[in-house]
Amino acid sequence: MKKILFLHTNFPGQYRRLAPYLKESGGFDVRAGTLKSNEQKIEFTHVKFEKQRDAREDIHPSLKRTENALLTGQAAYSALHAFKRQGWVPDIVCAHSGFGAGLFVKDVFPQAKYLAYHEWYFNGPITDEGHPCPPDDHNALIRSRMSNLPFLVDLAAMDAGVTPTKWQKAQFPAIFQPSIHALHDGLDTDFYTPAKTTALTLRNGLSLTQADEVITYVARGMEPYRGFPQFMEAVAKVQKKNPRVQTLIVGNDRVAYGSGRGDGLTYKEHALKSYDLDTKRIHFTGLVSFEQLRAIFRISSVHVYLTVPFVLSWSMLEAMSTGCIVLGSATPPVQEVIHDEKNGFLTDLFDVDMIAERIGELLKKNETLSAVRKAARDTISLRYSSKNTLPCHRQLILDMI
Repeated sequence: MKKILFLHTNFPGQYRRLAPYLKESGGFDVRAGTLKSNEQKIEFTHVKFEKQRDAREDIHPSLKRTENALLTGQAAYSALHAFKRQGWVPDIVCAHSGFGAGLFVKDVFPQAKYLAYHEWYFNGPITDEGHPCPPDDHNALIRSRMSNLPFLVDLAAMDAGVTPTKWQKAQFPAIFQPSIHALHDGLDTDFYTPAKTTALTLRNGLSLTQADEVITYVARGMEPYRGFPQFMEAVAKVQKKNPRVQTLIVGNDRVAYGSGRGDGLTYKEHALKSYDLDTKRIHFTGLVSFEQLRAIFRISSVHVYLTVPFVLSWSMLEAMSTGCIVLGSATPPVQEVIHDEKNGFLTDLFDVDMIAERIGELLKKNETLSAVRKAARDTISLRYSSKNTLPCHRQLILDMI
């Protein structure tokens, strides 16, 4: 029986499918460690840890991320000794890198292999609007570079790393890339499937089906990193030309990446105030269940996914698996998956007129795009299905042990 320990501040996080898969496949004794504030139900034997405090306000601003990671790592270091006192020592530790959970795991379990999960390496700053920072913005450059400190500690300690996409792997220093595997977490393509008879009833009583013209947008927050301002302005333009179109927006009115506005308004509030929108035809769902998300994808006429060059969202892949027509930004993480007019469509991230025009075109010819829908699902089934990726993760772990 191989012993495996997963560390994630919000477990299961990216290990949502891998950890149960290893337990159910047999041969693995699975345990976990996570923050005490994590309220998710955890099916495995686990320990919880709590930071003594947050990063101090009087520390150098570029070191706050590092101090928070250090405090998290320190708490995890202490908590993991509970396993050691029980005589339980993992053969391998899988830890989500950058937030500190795995910083000192090699000091607790020096004989264990360490497989670090890497999402990002900062190669220069971008503005909160998603544009590259001007070269004379010295503070932004310093903040970006110093944000890599927790990642660098993990990169030096790990036996191997894993990251979801080739483009994310390419962001890391060349010296580390041979040790990092580009291997996606995997999607449940048996769950995210197309269906022709789906109906979705909103809280206001409105019922929508595939017969309606529906624009969809999904993100954790409403922010420039995910093109929210451009999307809202484009919707206003589409509404002017199409009195039937409905828009569904999934996510919270918050900023998950980047910074908030300086005027105190949220990006949602600013959009509703600034653009001539018919709010009766825009529906903010908040966060939804997986079943509701699948229904939203199934009735979608055009799913819009916009992002600066950053971590690729699962939601875009889930939409493609469900057979959505996806209009994505022509940015590297999206272009790794979507080939224009083959398995989806691309648009300039910052060209609002182009975004609106392409949405309008896709709404008009939606019924003729069945081949693109099929190609989108085929792409995900072949390259990103958990049925294909999870056995690869398992073999990687066994090879390391």
